[in-house]
Amino acid sequence: MVAESRQLRCLIAAGGTVGHVAPSLAVAEALRERGVAVTFAGSRERVEARLVPEHGYPFDSFPIAGFPRRPGPRLVRALGLAAASPAACLRILARRRPDVVLGGGGYVAGPMVLAAWLRRIPAALTEADAHLGLANRLAAPFARRLFLAYPIPGLDGKARVVGRPIPAASRALPREQARGALGLPLEGAVLGVFGGSLGARTLNELALETWATAGPAVLHVCGERDYGELRARAVRPEYRLVPFLDEFGAALGAVDLIVSRSGGSVWEIAAAGRPAILVPYPEATANHQRANAEYFARAGGAVVVDDRQARELVPRLVAELLADPRRLSGMGEAMRAAAKPDAAERIADELVSLAAARR
Repeated sequence: MVAESRQLRCLIAAGGTVGHVAPSLAVAEALRERGVAVTFAGSRERVEARLVPEHGYPFDSFPIAGFPRRPGPRLVRALGLAAASPAACLRILARRRPDVVLGGGGYVAGPMVLAAWLRRIPAALTEADAHLGLANRLAAPFARRLFLAYPIPGLDGKARVVGRPIPAASRALPREQARGALGLPLEGAVLGVFGGSLGARTLNELALETWATAGPAVLHVCGERDYGELRARAVRPEYRLVPFLDEFGAALGAVDLIVSRSGGSVWEIAAAGRPAILVPYPEATANHQRANAEYFARAGGAVVVDDRQARELVPRLVAELLADPRRLSGMGEAMRAAAKPDAAERIADELVSLAAARR
């Protein structure tokens, strides 16, 4: 599929959070396997500036910032950067000369997809939630393909429902290996509490109030924002509190049940076949985390709990589920059945086709 004259090139613009960067790295892995040269672009101030070079990909930065929800100086600055960003993206495209561009999520994706359209380079977008975000709604007219994690009504024929790409680091390790690596008990149940790379205060407080001094072994990924003030509260060795894990597959392999928000990482939970209690973030745009959670609840792999009721209901649900291995097993099988583990490969194949057609 790759032309003999020159190696196909793909540029991926993704960033802001690990939830955008990790799936894009999974697509990059699949593209490399197909002989495509991959580079990334994003903000020098966000997580992509660290993660992308760590995974061995060239990285170009350009000034960009997300839009705050409230008016003020930060919004004025963000608008100014947004106005200037297409020109910066055009310069990156002129230097890298990609055959295809992928907007992998976050506010860095839109300007790059627009710049690709201006240079007549085919481009595609990914959407990890059950709601098309503002950046993707603005950029969609300039893209040839729109890769969706969930079905979204009302989109045109360019949309493909493929699931969410799972990077190698998020594929579950064998249980004994995972627990040994994380210093968790090799026997007995382990509960996972995951709030995403930035953390979730509701889940952080709930977990420490309920299990910090007694209960099942816990792996609590609290986020870097709150770790400093929380770490002294985890007082027993079976309660493992960490700010972040680069190798999320170890966490998935170690636990029997997960309490989590329902952002994009819920697809990694599903691919690992782990049952989940999902507590959607109530301030998520268009309540998309609830839609994400309900997708897996309908499949039979998750229980959805409202954020306002989490402290009351989650501890009881955890106790009930950990005491019922048969129900846990059934939920895990339902999660795995709802996952789409070939998402990265499907996206990579479509990108190669778009690039080859241009040449």
